[in-house]
Amino acid sequence: MSGTAVRAHADVAHGQSLTEHVARQFCTLRLEDIPAKARDVAVNDLIDMAGNCLSARRTPYMQALLASCDDSGDCTALGHARPLRAADAALMNGTGIHGEDFDDTLEGAPIRVGAMVIPAVLAAAERYGRSGEDVLRGIICGLEMVCRMNHVAPGAIHKACFHPVGVIGAIGAVVGASVTLGLDQVQTVNALGVAGSLSSGILEYLTDGASTKRLHPGWAAQSGLRAALMARAGYDGPRTLLEGPHGFFRAFAPSAKPDFSYLTDGLGERWMMQDITFKPYACGTMIHPYIDCMIRLAEQGVAADDIAAIECETGEGLVDRLWEPLAAKHRPPSGYAAKFSMPFGMAVGFFDRAAGLEQFTDEKAHDPRILALAGRIRYIIDPANEYPANYTGHIRVSLRNGHTIELRQPHMRGGKREPLSRDELVRKFHGNALYGGWAEADAQRLLAFCLDIVRQPDLSGLSQFRI
Repeated sequence: MSGTAVRAHADVAHGQSLTEHVARQFCTLRLEDIPAKARDVAVNDLIDMAGNCLSARRTPYMQALLASCDDSGDCTALGHARPLRAADAALMNGTGIHGEDFDDTLEGAPIRVGAMVIPAVLAAAERYGRSGEDVLRGIICGLEMVCRMNHVAPGAIHKACFHPVGVIGAIGAVVGASVTLGLDQVQTVNALGVAGSLSSGILEYLTDGASTKRLHPGWAAQSGLRAALMARAGYDGPRTLLEGPHGFFRAFAPSAKPDFSYLTDGLGERWMMQDITFKPYACGTMIHPYIDCMIRLAEQGVAADDIAAIECETGEGLVDRLWEPLAAKHRPPSGYAAKFSMPFGMAVGFFDRAAGLEQFTDEKAHDPRILALAGRIRYIIDPANEYPANYTGHIRVSLRNGHTIELRQPHMRGGKREPLSRDELVRKFHGNALYGGWAEADAQRLLAFCLDIVRQPDLSGLSQFRI
């Protein structure tokens, strides 16, 4: 039995709740207790987060969200000139990170991670003068909480029509903000209890592609920040938030039998957040390996007119979000909806040999060449598909001359089997900044700030990025 497992049993034996045990583990953790790889992943996520904020800064949904913030403050929404209150800055940054669907994810139990945690941590640190070390520790702990929470009842939150990004995200955000602010165990327990009542986010955006999906991580970030601040001021929350009879998983995952060992085993010793995946393509995660197959097909010199049909083996868990209703996925109504269409993502990848921000515009979504190829793509369910443990891709291409080409991608690039390097993430950051209309010199300064986050005495330097 690991040291943390022994401590977990001891805590319970002494009358501590699971929520109290988790709070104690995080609020007593020192930066030197955290392995270098985990620290590197957190910095990578900060870089990726910053670039995604910049890519979305001029979009209508971000401008509408900014206009809804009815007060000014002393915190930064990256890429926006107006200083905001801490909660509004967290809301803006979280929405911007996730808005173009280019942010991180988690293999095995899919969820976005940094979009909820990092904005809460930055706003807490900037507003209350916390150091770069506090920031890095808060980011790591918040990311870890999201990763562990999402393994407790995988799939059940979606089944209940809630978006895990919104509900689990608030819990990760409150851990990140509480650690950054230096809350003690009692305060952190109260903060977790409050955050449980602020968790929200339903899946109805799937019906028509509404922008509420983009909002969920931002709302989770500001909810987590508010909960931490309320607890710091003395507000109380239930000490059994995680495991209680009316608690988090009973509310948001009623069909599941939660496996709470994911919240205790190896906590503080084994870091799930080290396996966070960074996306090379700006669309639904499980589409990526199929795009890789289509790009390789194009590189073989196959022309679109040569293709009679494409059949894809796929996991059953992908079907309801990325394949069906198939007629609608063949002709997505907008660039945003196209990000969650397997046939469209594959087709645009074939023509452009890329699937970045430029490939998911409204103009592209109505391109007759792309739609014609997308309309020739079908799927069959492969019972042996490894999803969600592994994201694979497969195409069986029937050519008009009677020949067949079959290609497979064994895993998602950017994940733990083939991670993106720091250099690749830096190139992605600069591409996102350019897409968002930011000057190269400003982007370079922000990159340097993120890379050197642990040595920042405080986060007052964020104000230079209100542009």
